Amino acid sequence: MELSPTQKGNIAEAAITAEAVRRGIDVLRPVVEGYRYDLVLDVGKRLLRVQCKWARLKGDVVVVHLATCRLTPRGYRRTTYGLTEVDLVAAYCEALHTCYALPIAEVAGCSAVQLRLGPAKNNQAKRVRFAKDYEFGAIAQLGERRHGMAEVVGSSPTSSIAV
Repeated sequence: MELSPTQKGNIAEAAITAEAVRRGIDVLRPVVEGYRYDLVLDVGKRLLRVQCKWARLKGDVVVVHLATCRLTPRGYRRTTYGLTEVDLVAAYCEALHTCYALPIAEVAGCSAVQLRLGPAKNNQAKRVRFAKDYEFGAIAQLGERRHGMAEVVGSSPTSSIAV
């Protein structure tokens, strides 16, 4: 049986929540629907607004679709996520039973992101996102920019979020 988009989203949100709880991170949920984020993670000194996504495995690449499409009175509206809407996009790949954390600073405005499980066939390494660098919990600590927005320091890659 093929899962509906709603079912996939529910599974992803539950898996991401379970992974956060396993790592000792408190998970908060909005009381009402309609926000651009699904969860809030309490990582100590700050709260992170998290959009949860289903990721699919395509060969040796984990694909995370970030664009949303909804019906409005003016027709279908396609949108992506911006820096002021969420802090983190978390994705669950059921085929790998793995959660990934993508800082919004890296994926704002993108309609999809590809995370490679291994090297590219043409050996390209620049501008390649390797899945292991974004595994939930694999990396870093949060820092603060002078203007108050979160950024990450001290990890590989330096854009990773500590979750």
